[in-house]
Amino acid sequence: MAMLPAITNQSHLVPSDANVSALGFQGPWREPTFTTAAKVRVGITCCFFLIASCSNVAVLCSISGKRCKSHLRILILSLSVADLLVTFLVMPLDAMWNVMVQWYADELSCKILNFGKLFAMYSSALVLVVISLDRHWAILYPLSFTSAGQRNRIMLWTAWVGSLLLASPQLFLFRLRTVPGANFTQCATHGSFAQRWQETLYNMFTFCTLFVTPLGVMIVCYTRILWEIGKQMKHKKGETSLLPLLRDSYLPFTILSLLKCLLVELTGSHT
Repeated sequence: MAMLPAITNQSHLVPSDANVSALGFQGPWREPTFTTAAKVRVGITCCFFLIASCSNVAVLCSISGKRCKSHLRILILSLSVADLLVTFLVMPLDAMWNVMVQWYADELSCKILNFGKLFAMYSSALVLVVISLDRHWAILYPLSFTSAGQRNRIMLWTAWVGSLLLASPQLFLFRLRTVPGANFTQCATHGSFAQRWQETLYNMFTFCTLFVTPLGVMIVCYTRILWEIGKQMKHKKGETSLLPLLRDSYLPFTILSLLKCLLVELTGSHT
């Protein structure tokens, strides 16, 4: 996805319009600064970093107990690893990039870090999809429990490999761009697309595969889960408690993880 800090007004223009147009900027270019909005984003990101770090450590400690079933332990462990990638890669990168405004590292770092950032986001979203599908089958088709372990391993491999493939375009799209006549270098996708519609299409594809499709799968799965829970409670006339069923569905855990992904994306100014 295209990444470029917000442009703020200053009293002087830097390069000529012709040079700026060659880089993909439209109209007069003004040097970005560390704005108040960026400071707020950095503060929020730091708060999320602390909360996510503590919560993921707590989750890792909890699954070490013997009460967690083996096929569930690998799912929660995978989600914790994906969340830790988001916590220790995406959040610090967004915060530092907001503070520094421009890119000071080399082009290889530009490509690898942006690939790693999108890979972490994809892995977290797709592992949530795997958990949703597992809980869907466990509650609606409890007799399929014997094949749950093998099925989950296949789905997790698909999620991790799929994350690698979906994030791989970042290695080819991102590059260093320097503004002529100004001491300003940015890691961005300018010049990687021949036409503007191609960049828009890629951004829409990323948005759909990263948020829309996983969210749609989770909505379908948990709608059917809640419907099944409602039927069980109705047939047993209140003998079944709602809390254990919701706990087994992992719905609260999934909602919190999804909200964290969305908030990280919203607070990052470069995605």
